[in-house]
Amino acid sequence: MSTSSTEISEFFQTNGYYHAKGVFFPAEIRELETDFDHIVHQLKGSGEEVDVRWGGAVMDKIAPKDSFVVHTHNVQIYSAAWLRAMMQARFLEHAQAILGPNVILHHSKLFQKPAEKGAPFPMHQDWSYFPTIKDTMMAGIIHVSNATDEMGCLRVYPGSHKLGRVAETNGQTSAEVLTEYPLEKATIVEAEAGDVLFFHYCTLHGSMPNRSQKTRKTVLVQMHSGEDVVEDENRHPNARLVLSGWNSYAKRSLGNES
Repeated sequence: MSTSSTEISEFFQTNGYYHAKGVFFPAEIRELETDFDHIVHQLKGSGEEVDVRWGGAVMDKIAPKDSFVVHTHNVQIYSAAWLRAMMQARFLEHAQAILGPNVILHHSKLFQKPAEKGAPFPMHQDWSYFPTIKDTMMAGIIHVSNATDEMGCLRVYPGSHKLGRVAETNGQTSAEVLTEYPLEKATIVEAEAGDVLFFHYCTLHGSMPNRSQKTRKTVLVQMHSGEDVVEDENRHPNARLVLSGWNSYAKRSLGNES
């Protein structure tokens, strides 16, 4: 890690995101892409609904009607290589620079934006889907492929995490504040395969459709500090997997859940 932990932490605290370049080496990405493609093949053969697209009036304005994204939760239940990726030393060094030594996996998500038909995501915050008591929750997007603006890479508003939790910002409803943060004016964060983009769950972010002839492949790893915990009544998948350090909120009843 060429950039110091302090520099990473300070940039993240100021901007609400951090773009870490070359976290995964080419040989590692080749293995992860092989398993990524295997997962997508398995999903498409399952008979389940795996081509997803957000609804709502905002989405209807920016998304072609035939656009979609291939999606599944908890990539680590499909592939040991992907579990190892979430515990890879360079990945965790960056996560620890932001969260501290104790890092808990909440869940992961696979997103494949198909060529020419990859659906966009409206500007939104993530906090309402899995709020934590101390608001330490963040994502780390592992780029399995390159992600250019034409391919629908992530766009962010630097510093917008300082707004805190804003109601009706889940991307499928329309908060008035979002009119001040249009998707088309957000900062474009292009990335290369092997890069990881970390961002706070109150950072306003979204993405345009994939207009290119290339498939965009990413896996998002949602994490929080071991000194934090998801609020009660949250129904989102919650792996509670300790990636590094210690989980201060673990207890016997959680260990006995089926």
